Amino acid sequence: MPVTPTLQSRRTQLPAGSELTEPPPARLAKLPAADKLGRLLQVAKGHRRALILTHDNPDPDSMAAAVSLAHLLEHKAGIEAHVGYGGIIGRAENVAFVRVLRLPVSHVSQIDFSQYDLFGLVDTQPPVRNHSLPARYRADLVVDHHPLREESLLAPFADVGGDFGATSTMLVEYLRAARLEPSVDIATALFYGIKADTRDLGRETTQTDVDSYLWLFPRCDKQLLGQIEHPELPARFFQLFHTSIEKAKVYGTAIITDLEEVYSPDMVAEVAERMMYLEGMKWSLAYGTFRNQLFLSLRVKDRRMNAGRLIRELCEDLGGSSGGHGSMAGARLPLSGSANKRKALKREVVSRFIEAFGVADERPKSLLSAQDT
Repeated sequence: MPVTPTLQSRRTQLPAGSELTEPPPARLAKLPAADKLGRLLQVAKGHRRALILTHDNPDPDSMAAAVSLAHLLEHKAGIEAHVGYGGIIGRAENVAFVRVLRLPVSHVSQIDFSQYDLFGLVDTQPPVRNHSLPARYRADLVVDHHPLREESLLAPFADVGGDFGATSTMLVEYLRAARLEPSVDIATALFYGIKADTRDLGRETTQTDVDSYLWLFPRCDKQLLGQIEHPELPARFFQLFHTSIEKAKVYGTAIITDLEEVYSPDMVAEVAERMMYLEGMKWSLAYGTFRNQLFLSLRVKDRRMNAGRLIRELCEDLGGSSGGHGSMAGARLPLSGSANKRKALKREVVSRFIEAFGVADERPKSLLSAQDT
C-alpha cells in the first residue's frame, strides 16, 4: 500500500491514548469481546493514522489479523490504517497468500513512521523484539494469542494472554462484536490464518477457534484457498529439504537438523514441522542462518514441556528474541565474529537442547541411516 505523508509532527515516546486517566485493565483478555472492542475504540479515538505491524517474516495468521485490525479501525474508528512488516515473506504459501488475496501490506522500508500517530502490534508483543517497531515509538495496541509478557500491559490496549489458538480468531471476535461483515478476501485470510496456525484445528485449538472457523467457512473463497495451499514451489525449496534430510540427526526421541543458509527464515519452521512426522519423535529442532542471524524452530509432542518457555530459558542469555507456546516456538539469535565463533554458537545451542530433551546420552544417528521402529 502506498504511504503518503499527511502528518507533520514526529511522534514522541508518550503513547497515543495517554489522555485516558484510568490504567489499562490488567486482564483485558478475559473480558467479553464487546467490552474489548469498546476499549479498543476508546484508545483509537482522536487519532488520524494507524500503523499495524506484524511480527517479522510474518506468517498468514499474523498478516490476516493485522489486515483485519486495520479494516476494523477504518470502519469503526474512522482512522486511516496501514499494515507493515519487517523481514521477508518467503515461503511459497505465504507469497501466494498475499498475492492471491491482494493483501494491502507494505515492507517497513517503504514506511515513514513519523506519519502515524497510532501504532499496533499483532501476533507479537513489545518485549519479544521480533518486530520492526523502532524503540522510539511505543505500541498503543497489542493483540496477540501467545502467552502474556508483563511489559505488554503498559500499552493502553493490550489483549494478550487469552485462550486462543490463533490471533486471527481474536480478530473474528472483534468483527463479530462490531457487527462488521468481512470482505471475501479478509474472511479467506482469517480462515487460512486459523487453519494454518492450528494445523486444521488439530493443534492447541479452543472452542472459540472452532466457532470462528465455522463462522468464516461460508464467507471465504475455496478456490482462492486452493491457490494458496498448493502453490508452485521454487527449485531452492527442494534443495533446502535435501539439505535438511542429509543433515538431520536422530537422538533417540529427538531429531535435530542444520539447514545451513536459508533463503527464507520461515522455512526453518516448515522443516521443523515436517521432521516431527518421523515416527517415534517427541522433539524436533531445526536451525538455519539468514542475514547474519541464526533462526531456530522447535516442535514438541511431550505435553510435560512448554516449547515457548523452554526456548526462552535456553536462549535468553544469547541475545535476540525467542518465544512461542505449548507445542511450537522459535528464536532469532545474532551471529557475529569469525566462522569458528559462529560454529561454536551453533554447537552450544544444540548442546543445550539435547540436554533439555533428555537425550544427551543418546548416540546420534543420521536420518538417512536410521531404522524404522
